[in-house]
Amino acid sequence: MSNKEGGVLNNTGRYLSGGGGSGGFRKRKHDNFPHNQRREGKDVNSSSPVMLAFKSFQQELDARHDKYERLVKLSRDITVESKRTIFLLHRITSAPDMEDILTESEIKLDGVRQKIFQVAQELSGEDMHQFHRAITTGLQEYVEAVSFQHFIKTRSLISMDEINKQLIFTTEDNGKENKTPSSDAQDKQFGTWRLRVTPVDYLLGVADLTGELMRMCINSVGNGDIDTPFEVSQFLRQVYDGFSFIGNTGPYEVSKKLYTLKQSLAKVENACYALKVRGSEIPKHMLADVFSVKTEMIDQEEGIS
Repeated sequence: MSNKEGGVLNNTGRYLSGGGGSGGFRKRKHDNFPHNQRREGKDVNSSSPVMLAFKSFQQELDARHDKYERLVKLSRDITVESKRTIFLLHRITSAPDMEDILTESEIKLDGVRQKIFQVAQELSGEDMHQFHRAITTGLQEYVEAVSFQHFIKTRSLISMDEINKQLIFTTEDNGKENKTPSSDAQDKQFGTWRLRVTPVDYLLGVADLTGELMRMCINSVGNGDIDTPFEVSQFLRQVYDGFSFIGNTGPYEVSKKLYTLKQSLAKVENACYALKVRGSEIPKHMLADVFSVKTEMIDQEEGIS
């Protein structure tokens, strides 16, 4: 109900002012303007220094994101090819000619290095640590494959310096195969590229190597090879001692791998114990079955504890 002055009667019997009187509903400031004129103002000058700076920021962030995605894809390819090399090397325990498999594995690793060469070109002129998360998985798998091949050849552990020496590339190494080089790579048409494996990547790759050595040990026993388990056991014990010195003072990922390394060492030592104590009692063709049962028992005990 309205009064003479334009006020409105509410439910309590009080008059509310329709305009600016005290006690009435107050209008918001922008209510005095038409809806289509509220946000009307001066047009943004696209040539202003602020807009130009933000456009350059946008282009830089887009280029960095695209580079990160390309590195992730390359890292995935490196991981897949390295795994295939490891699977190939496992056939050595049952293959009649070891040299043929080693030669084939070297060809596969050369293909992996060509992928790493593309990574080095992408990272040319960039801070590697800004993109390290995109490539760390592939580098760890490559370290695992190279160290596995090196152990089969020499029964020793390859050093990080030896791995990094293999990751120095020149234009003659890849030449025309690189179809999408970065702008820095075009500027360095006759230059040299290198990619360094970080200590953390090296340690994590070596930790994963212990699992492959444990599998090689069990497979070799099944094929009647009695010497390999003892060689692997001694090697794994040295690696475990080295990781024990790091302990919890190193990176978090390294400390997590220590438990898996300890499991692999326990399985290999159990196989060596069975060979030493009961090797003469068990026929060679049944040794693998005995070790598989022992391994399952160890896994169950660790799960219970």
